[in-house]
Amino acid sequence: MSTAYESLVRPVLYRLGRGDAEVAHEQTLHGLRRLSRVPGAVSALSRTYGALPGSLATTVFGVRFPSPVGLAAGMDKNGIALPAWRALGFGFVEVGTVTAHPQPGNEKPRLFRLVQSEAVINRMGFNNLGSAALAERLSAYGELGYPLGISIGKSKVTPLEEAVEDYVTSLRRLYRFGDYFAVNVSSPNTPGLRSLQDAGHLRELLTALRAEAGALSGAGQSSSAGEAVPGSAGPHPKPILVKIAPDLTEAAIDELLGVCTDVGVAGIIATNTTIGRPGIAPADQATAAETGGLSGRPLTEISAKTVAHIHAETGGALPIIGVGGVLDPDDAGRLLDAGASLVQIYTGLIYRGPGLVRRTNRLLASRNPS
Repeated sequence: MSTAYESLVRPVLYRLGRGDAEVAHEQTLHGLRRLSRVPGAVSALSRTYGALPGSLATTVFGVRFPSPVGLAAGMDKNGIALPAWRALGFGFVEVGTVTAHPQPGNEKPRLFRLVQSEAVINRMGFNNLGSAALAERLSAYGELGYPLGISIGKSKVTPLEEAVEDYVTSLRRLYRFGDYFAVNVSSPNTPGLRSLQDAGHLRELLTALRAEAGALSGAGQSSSAGEAVPGSAGPHPKPILVKIAPDLTEAAIDELLGVCTDVGVAGIIATNTTIGRPGIAPADQATAAETGGLSGRPLTEISAKTVAHIHAETGGALPIIGVGGVLDPDDAGRLLDAGASLVQIYTGLIYRGPGLVRRTNRLLASRNPS
């Protein structure tokens, strides 16, 4: 199926919008949204892609995942096609990054393919309809059949000194719908955002989010995944994770991990996109000059090393979601071998299509037969 995608489907997608990668992204997403509304189509897709062996199921930070293979944030920011992702074989989905205020993001064009390098540069800038709109949409869904992660970030119009309340507002609005929450302080596309990875700022932010989650949990908020896929609902606050940049030094990562451990963060997502330009093919050098975060094959090695370092530094006590450079099933296996408990895919879908998810699930099932 991946071969058919790469030879037949991908060339058509790459021509949409005169080669504008964002046009292809939006049209694909809206196609999946339309498919999500057709029960027969979702069922047919599920029979092809979505049958998950029981041996794939795993529990991480108190949440039961039917597969460790998830969809990374950024693909379906506003949660418009959620039923389709389960049908494609994903064991969980992370929506967002969403902000307290709706915002259009940066000027277009802002998404670029580096085809020879199997990479993407984006400078989207957290374009989303806002956390209130996402809450309204999520309230209309029934049981999704998988855990839902929600990535929250800072609104561009919000000054850094008011960032904490911005994040807390989104958490408060979305708490009852998420099974875990990812705190995005590592996107390179919102001015000043990465400064929130500094120990002092991060401690203040995470302490406030943990306190808010505790208060909301005490108020009896429930999970979106329902009883079929138990989440962290009940007396315990839902898990809060921190997504980090791949550009941090090991010393900076260690300092960040100390804060996360002290505050009681449930896990780390490693990694976001990089502002570096490693592994760029000569044919892609001109496009590589575009500003923004780089994802895809150039991150494969970096992400695996970052995951391995975090795992070693924490003694495996802090769960890790590995993301970055997963373009083949073996890449997911490598992240898991490095210490990740779960993996996420985004750019791999652009270059390999939905067959990548099925092949990755099959590989992981063969490594852990029931």
